[in-house]
Amino acid sequence: MAFEPLLTRNIHREGSESIDAYLASGGYQGLRRVLKEFTPEKFVEEVKTSGLRGRGGAGFPTGMKWGFLPKGREKPRYLCVNADESEPGTFKDRLLIEKDPHLVLEGIIASAYAIECNLAFFYIRGEFHQGCRTFEKAIAEARARGFLGKNILGSGFDLEIIVYRGAGAYICGEETALLESLEGKRGYPRIKPPFPAVVGLYGCPTIINNVETLANVTLIAERGSAWFAGIGRPPKNTGPKLFCISGHVKRPGVYEAPLGIPFLELLNERAGGMLHPSRPLKAAVPGGSSMKILPASKCDVLLDFDSLAAAGTSLGSAGGMVMDTGTCIVGALLNLARFYAHESCGQCTPCREGTGWLVKILSRLERGDGRPEDVGLLADIAFRIEGNTVCPFGEAIAWPVDSYVKAFREEFEDHARRKACPMRAAAGA
Repeated sequence: MAFEPLLTRNIHREGSESIDAYLASGGYQGLRRVLKEFTPEKFVEEVKTSGLRGRGGAGFPTGMKWGFLPKGREKPRYLCVNADESEPGTFKDRLLIEKDPHLVLEGIIASAYAIECNLAFFYIRGEFHQGCRTFEKAIAEARARGFLGKNILGSGFDLEIIVYRGAGAYICGEETALLESLEGKRGYPRIKPPFPAVVGLYGCPTIINNVETLANVTLIAERGSAWFAGIGRPPKNTGPKLFCISGHVKRPGVYEAPLGIPFLELLNERAGGMLHPSRPLKAAVPGGSSMKILPASKCDVLLDFDSLAAAGTSLGSAGGMVMDTGTCIVGALLNLARFYAHESCGQCTPCREGTGWLVKILSRLERGDGRPEDVGLLADIAFRIEGNTVCPFGEAIAWPVDSYVKAFREEFEDHARRKACPMRAAAGA
C-alpha cells in the first residue's frame, strides 16, 4: 500500500491553521462519523483495534490506557493534552499545534467523547507563544461552528477545553508533574501507583495523551482502525509517525513516514544525507536526546518501537539527532548533561546530585583535567541514578551516559590520557 502522508497533509497550505482551510480538506468528518456511528465504548475498542501507541515517548497502547478508567462515574473524568514538548531535538508537536491545530482539536474531541469526559485541559509549554495563540483561536473557531461546547453536532455530547500555559520546565512533560503543575503546585512527579487513570487531576480519573497521539486519533476516526492497522509494521507498530531529524544533515526537519521506516532511508533520502560529504556518519540517537546512542555501525535499523528496543535503544519521541565524524562525543555528552542538570526538578537525590556530578566530570575531561578513573566513574554514577528516581527523568540522562561511554569508551579514555580533547588538539585549538 502506497503511503499517504496525512498528519502533515495541510501544513504547507496557506492559512492551514484556519477552520475554513481545515474544513475544505475534509476536516471534522471523522468526528461526525464517531458521534453518529459509535458509542463511547465502541470507539475505545476501535482505537484498541488500530494498535495506536502513544507518540509522546513511552509507546503505551492508547486504547488500553483509556480502558484503565474506572467503570463508575462517581467523579468527573478529565482529558489532559500534553503539549509541553521540550526534549532537545524534538519539535513535531509544535508543528502540528502551529500549522494544523484543528487536526489535534478534532482528535481531542473524539477522544473526550470516547472516555466520556466533558472538560479537557490543553497544557502547552510556556515558550510556545505562537502555538498558544493559534490553538486558542482554533478553539474559538470550533465553538462557533458547533464542534465544541453544548450538544456538539446535535449529539448530546458536551465538551469544553481550557488552555493552560506551563512555565517552561522540562519535567512538566512527565505526566504526573504536569498534573501537579495544573493543580497550581510545583511540578514534582508523583509516585505511581496510583496511576492517573484512577487518581489523576484533582483526585479524579484522568487520561493524559500527547499531541501527536491525538492527531492520530483523528485519522482513526476518519478512516477506521483497519486502515490505520495496515500502515507500518503490524501488529504492534502501526500507523503513520512524525520523525524529527537534526544535527549534521542537509535538510533537518519533521518527516512523516510509516512506523518502521529504515533510519538510513530517513537520513539519506528525506533529510538529504550528511551535511559535509567529507565527514561520514559517526553516531545517531534515533529516539531523542534521552535515549541511547547508536554508533554508525548499528544505525541500519528500522524506526519503530520494537526494532529500536531490539537494537538497544528506544523510539522515544523520535527526535533523531545525527553526529558526523567531526563530533567530539565527550563534548556532545557534556552539552546534554548540562541540559539535564539544569532541568532536574531536584526531588530525588540521585538525579539532583548525580546530574551535577556528571557535568563536573565531563567538564574536566573536556578541558583537559580528566583522571583515568573518570570514565568508570561516569558509568557508575549513571548506574546509581537509573531506577532510583520517582520519574523517568533519571533514565533520561543515565541511559545516554551509559551508552555513550560503552560505544565510545576509547574516546573518553583518550581525553583522560592526553589531558586534552584529541579533536581540538588535532585542529590546533
